[in-house]
Amino acid sequence: MDRGGAIRPAARGPGRPLRTTMPLPAPLPTVFTTAFPAALPATLVTVLLAAGCGPSGHTGTPAPSLSSPPPSPSPSTTAPEDVCARIVAHWAREVLDGTAYGDYQSMGLSNGQYDILRDAVHAARPVRERQGTAAAHNVIVRHVRGACAERHRTGGPDEGAWR
Repeated sequence: MDRGGAIRPAARGPGRPLRTTMPLPAPLPTVFTTAFPAALPATLVTVLLAAGCGPSGHTGTPAPSLSSPPPSPSPSTTAPEDVCARIVAHWAREVLDGTAYGDYQSMGLSNGQYDILRDAVHAARPVRERQGTAAAHNVIVRHVRGACAERHRTGGPDEGAWR
């Protein structure tokens, strides 16, 4: 109590109060409290000061000027068919090389994307046997690009969320 602390009950075990002292917050310097009306509680003054509202009345961030240029547009988004082609081609190469693990859901693919993957791998296997892995990967990329473009030609899959 000699440091300005107050006695506050705290729980000690089930239903057993423990009395302990907790120091009160330090008072604000007078330079801050004289700039605000006396009717404001000390906690509100603390919140205002923490938010950047000092005695000058300015906040921490400047207001935008009327002569500044408008903000630049947000970056362009990737077309859904490009996202589909990139993801499916990646996993199709992994499956062809024998390094993929898991099912289509663990790969982050929809059922329709997995169908494209299986068709691409099926088309690439004989090419790999005759011409090598690089040629098979090219078959995968061409097959997946065409199938994903067709899949998203009308704006997106239309047979449910995971189709």
